[in-house]
Amino acid sequence: MLTPESLKRIDREIAKYPADQKQSAVMAALAIAQEEQGWLSSEAIECVAGYLGMAPIAAYEVATFYNMYDLKPVGKYKLSVCTNLPCMLTGGVDAGEYLKRKLGIGFNETTPDGLITLKESECMGACGDAPVMIVNNRRMCSWMNPEQIDKLLAELK
Repeated sequence: MLTPESLKRIDREIAKYPADQKQSAVMAALAIAQEEQGWLSSEAIECVAGYLGMAPIAAYEVATFYNMYDLKPVGKYKLSVCTNLPCMLTGGVDAGEYLKRKLGIGFNETTPDGLITLKESECMGACGDAPVMIVNNRRMCSWMNPEQIDKLLAELK
Protein backbone atom coordinates (compact mmCIF):
# COMPACT_ATOMS: atom_id res chain seq x y z
CA MET A 1 0.00 0.00 0.00
CA LEU A 2 2.88 2.41 0.72
CA THR A 3 5.40 3.38 -1.93
CA PRO A 4 8.90 1.92 -1.87
CA GLU A 5 10.20 5.40 -1.00
CA SER A 6 7.97 5.61 2.06
CA LEU A 7 8.99 2.11 3.14
CA LYS A 8 12.65 3.11 2.85
CA ARG A 9 11.95 6.12 5.07
CA ILE A 10 10.23 3.85 7.58
CA ASP A 11 13.22 1.49 7.45
CA ARG A 12 15.47 4.41 8.41
CA GLU A 13 13.23 5.06 11.41
CA ILE A 14 13.22 1.37 12.38
CA ALA A 15 17.03 1.36 12.28
CA LYS A 16 17.08 3.81 15.20
CA TYR A 17 15.81 1.09 17.57
CA PRO A 18 16.99 -2.37 18.65
CA ALA A 19 16.05 -5.07 16.13
CA ASP A 20 13.40 -6.56 18.42
CA GLN A 21 11.76 -3.15 19.00
CA LYS A 22 10.57 -2.26 15.48
CA GLN A 23 7.23 -1.09 16.85
CA SER A 24 9.05 1.82 18.50
CA ALA A 25 9.01 3.48 15.07
CA VAL A 26 5.21 3.52 14.94
CA MET A 27 4.80 7.28 15.39
CA ALA A 28 7.28 8.10 12.65
CA ALA A 29 5.86 5.38 10.37
CA LEU A 30 2.32 6.71 10.79
CA ALA A 31 3.54 10.23 10.02
CA ILE A 32 5.27 8.99 6.86
CA ALA A 33 2.13 7.13 5.75
CA GLN A 34 0.02 10.23 6.41
CA GLU A 35 2.46 12.43 4.53
CA GLU A 36 2.24 10.13 1.52
CA GLN A 37 -1.53 9.73 1.51
CA GLY A 38 -2.73 12.96 3.10
CA TRP A 39 -4.50 11.16 5.97
CA LEU A 40 -4.54 7.78 7.70
CA SER A 41 -7.12 5.35 6.41
CA SER A 42 -7.76 2.10 8.26
CA GLU A 43 -5.84 0.34 5.52
CA ALA A 44 -2.82 2.63 5.96
CA ILE A 45 -2.77 2.10 9.73
CA GLU A 46 -3.02 -1.65 9.27
CA CYS A 47 -0.26 -1.57 6.66
CA VAL A 48 2.05 0.26 9.08
CA ALA A 49 1.18 -2.19 11.86
CA GLY A 50 1.91 -5.16 9.62
CA TYR A 51 5.19 -3.68 8.45
CA LEU A 52 6.27 -3.11 12.05
CA GLY A 53 5.09 -6.53 13.19
CA MET A 54 2.59 -5.22 15.70
CA ALA A 55 -1.10 -5.72 16.29
CA PRO A 56 -3.24 -3.30 14.24
CA ILE A 57 -5.08 -2.20 17.39
CA ALA A 58 -1.77 -0.97 18.87
CA ALA A 59 -1.18 1.24 15.82
CA TYR A 60 -4.80 2.46 16.01
CA GLU A 61 -4.25 3.40 19.66
CA VAL A 62 -1.35 5.65 18.65
CA ALA A 63 -3.18 7.14 15.66
CA THR A 64 -6.26 7.98 17.73
CA PHE A 65 -4.40 9.31 20.77
CA TYR A 66 -2.31 12.02 19.09
CA ASN A 67 -4.04 14.85 17.26
CA MET A 68 -1.30 15.16 14.67
CA TYR A 69 -2.77 12.14 12.90
CA ASP A 70 -5.78 12.64 10.65
CA LEU A 71 -8.24 9.77 10.42
CA LYS A 72 -10.23 11.43 7.67
CA PRO A 73 -9.20 13.67 4.77
CA VAL A 74 -8.19 17.24 5.59
CA GLY A 75 -7.61 20.38 3.55
CA LYS A 76 -4.35 21.30 1.87
CA TYR A 77 -3.50 23.21 5.04
CA LYS A 78 -4.37 21.98 8.50
CA LEU A 79 -4.32 24.76 11.09
CA SER A 80 -4.11 23.45 14.65
CA VAL A 81 -4.83 26.08 17.29
CA CYS A 82 -3.68 25.49 20.85
CA THR A 83 -6.46 26.18 23.35
CA ASN A 84 -4.82 24.70 26.46
CA LEU A 85 -4.64 26.89 29.54
CA PRO A 86 -1.52 29.03 28.83
CA CYS A 87 -2.64 29.74 25.27
CA MET A 88 -6.23 30.20 26.41
CA LEU A 89 -5.13 32.83 28.93
CA THR A 90 -3.22 34.73 26.26
CA GLY A 91 -5.72 34.59 23.41
CA GLY A 92 -5.72 31.03 22.06
CA VAL A 93 -9.49 30.70 22.31
CA ASP A 94 -9.85 34.15 20.74
CA ALA A 95 -7.54 33.08 17.90
CA GLY A 96 -9.68 30.00 17.33
CA GLU A 97 -12.88 32.03 17.32
CA TYR A 98 -11.34 34.59 14.97
CA LEU A 99 -10.35 31.81 12.55
CA LYS A 100 -13.82 30.26 12.72
CA ARG A 101 -15.41 33.58 11.78
CA LYS A 102 -12.82 34.40 9.14
CA LEU A 103 -12.98 30.97 7.47
CA GLY A 104 -16.69 30.34 8.03
CA ILE A 105 -16.05 26.90 9.51
CA GLY A 106 -15.81 25.30 12.94
CA PHE A 107 -13.18 23.06 14.47
CA ASN A 108 -12.81 19.75 12.61
CA GLU A 109 -14.25 21.29 9.46
CA THR A 110 -12.72 22.17 6.10
CA THR A 111 -13.39 25.23 3.97
CA PRO A 112 -15.64 24.53 0.95
CA ASP A 113 -12.67 24.97 -1.41
CA GLY A 114 -10.77 22.23 0.43
CA LEU A 115 -7.93 24.58 1.30
CA ILE A 116 -8.01 24.79 5.11
CA THR A 117 -9.04 22.43 7.88
CA LEU A 118 -9.30 23.94 11.35
CA LYS A 119 -8.40 21.86 14.41
CA GLU A 120 -8.32 22.52 18.12
CA SER A 121 -5.09 21.26 19.60
CA GLU A 122 -3.50 20.29 22.87
CA CYS A 123 -0.33 21.87 24.24
CA MET A 124 2.41 22.41 21.69
CA GLY A 125 5.12 23.10 24.24
CA ALA A 126 5.59 26.75 23.32
CA CYS A 127 3.64 28.42 26.11
CA GLY A 128 5.94 31.45 26.10
CA ASP A 129 4.93 32.14 22.50
CA ALA A 130 1.19 31.87 23.14
CA PRO A 131 -1.14 31.82 21.42
CA VAL A 132 0.40 29.31 19.02
CA MET A 133 -0.74 27.40 15.97
CA ILE A 134 0.84 24.70 13.84
CA VAL A 135 0.43 24.48 10.07
CA ASN A 136 0.41 20.92 8.70
CA ASN A 137 2.08 19.50 11.82
CA ARG A 138 5.35 21.13 10.74
CA ARG A 139 5.39 24.91 11.03
CA MET A 140 4.78 26.58 14.38
CA CYS A 141 3.37 30.09 14.36
CA SER A 142 3.72 32.21 17.51
CA TRP A 143 1.85 35.16 19.02
CA MET A 144 -1.13 34.63 16.72
CA ASN A 145 -3.21 37.75 17.10
CA PRO A 146 -5.72 38.73 14.38
CA GLU A 147 -3.08 40.64 12.38
CA GLN A 148 -0.71 37.65 12.39
CA ILE A 149 -3.57 35.29 11.49
CA ASP A 150 -4.57 37.50 8.55
CA LYS A 151 -0.96 37.47 7.30
CA LEU A 152 -0.80 33.68 7.57
CA LEU A 153 -4.11 33.19 5.76
CA ALA A 154 -3.01 35.52 2.94
CA GLU A 155 0.20 33.52 2.60
CA LEU A 156 -1.64 30.20 2.46
CA LYS A 157 -4.03 31.38 -0.26
